[in-house]
Amino acid sequence: MTHKKGLLALSPLLVFIALYLVTSIIACDFYKVPITVAFLLSSIYSITISGGFPLQKRIEGFSRGASTGNLLLMLWIFVMAGAFAHSAKQMGSIDATVNLTLSILPGNMLLAGLFLAACFISLSIGTSVGTIVALVPIATGIASSLDLSIPMVTAIIVGGAFFGDNLSFISDTTIAATSTQGCQLSDKFRVNLFIVAPAAIVMLIIYIVMGSDIASPTNIPSVEYIKVIPYVVVLILAVLGLNVMAVLTVGILLAGIIGMMTGAYDFYGWLGSMGEGIKSMGELIIITMMAGGLLEVVRMNGGIDYLIRLLTSHVRTKRGAELSVAALVSLTNICTANNTVAIITVGGIAKQISDRFGIDNRKCASILDTFSCLVQGIIPYGAQLLMAAGLASINPVQIIPWLYYPLAIGICAFLSILLRLPKRYS
Repeated sequence: MTHKKGLLALSPLLVFIALYLVTSIIACDFYKVPITVAFLLSSIYSITISGGFPLQKRIEGFSRGASTGNLLLMLWIFVMAGAFAHSAKQMGSIDATVNLTLSILPGNMLLAGLFLAACFISLSIGTSVGTIVALVPIATGIASSLDLSIPMVTAIIVGGAFFGDNLSFISDTTIAATSTQGCQLSDKFRVNLFIVAPAAIVMLIIYIVMGSDIASPTNIPSVEYIKVIPYVVVLILAVLGLNVMAVLTVGILLAGIIGMMTGAYDFYGWLGSMGEGIKSMGELIIITMMAGGLLEVVRMNGGIDYLIRLLTSHVRTKRGAELSVAALVSLTNICTANNTVAIITVGGIAKQISDRFGIDNRKCASILDTFSCLVQGIIPYGAQLLMAAGLASINPVQIIPWLYYPLAIGICAFLSILLRLPKRYS
């Protein structure tokens, strides 16, 4: 593939960035250009420039990308999360959980406490999306009651969610990284922890300092403990490793039963609240499907293959090899909006690079996982930010300026390559 054709294959992503990010920055308003419209126009452009394929084949390729198994599973999670979040909120579960949290944690430890909770849950369940579903409604409720920035507390949860996504033994990114590089989960965990632990510690200190002037609230309403049950059960089941769909189903049923018991709504009110929650996820579902279709057309036209060849053609040293692996998985993640898919896509090539230049397999697996989590944690069209923004009723771009942890692990991983750390694995 020529350089010109490779850039043309990647151009739909550049069109999206220009239509959404650039125009929004020029207008100083991220609501000026709807993200759905930016994706629609970029998708039309991607189908238009796909030369060599009949129009019907181009549309079929786009539709195939918008309906992959993983993407449809994600959409079902969005639907279930919307139904649970709205029915629990209308029943009073969020208010009760917020009141319980405020009565337990002193004000100056709230931000650090939310970060630690997200880190613990994500490490236990191995999924950032599940952590976000469980904690964002509670965090935004706390933010509203204390007049804190909703994008800030949402970003704290997202950051903590990626702590476990990056490190957990049952995280799909960890499994993909270790499988493609041929190393043990425990060995990769030790190397990865050495790289990202400084970032987590620094973030905890920052959140303690940021929250130091948050006064403990007074006149906290009495806690209705029965209404806390749906969230407590959801958290426990998530930590025990139950499938996120099953967890949300249990949460929906508990919210309905307790809501009807306490008189918050009747049976039809419960159904109505679920319906409203599902409708609130409509834009999120549309964005996700159009992103999946757009990225499939980029792949179909050879855009991802072009990136891989471009980044591996001039590698000469071990440090350069590690940087190329980092760049490879990062750019592929931008193109696929899925960190697990990005690792699987470039894992075989990363293994060839590591074998050729003598990179330790455990270090290579850590680089793949950490840089994919960095990118996945800051792209506004990734599942995690879309889900968090949907639950918090804000624009995903509003969260990005507060996403300290994904950037921190990226910096630590970059320094580990430049400084050849940890020495034993470098």
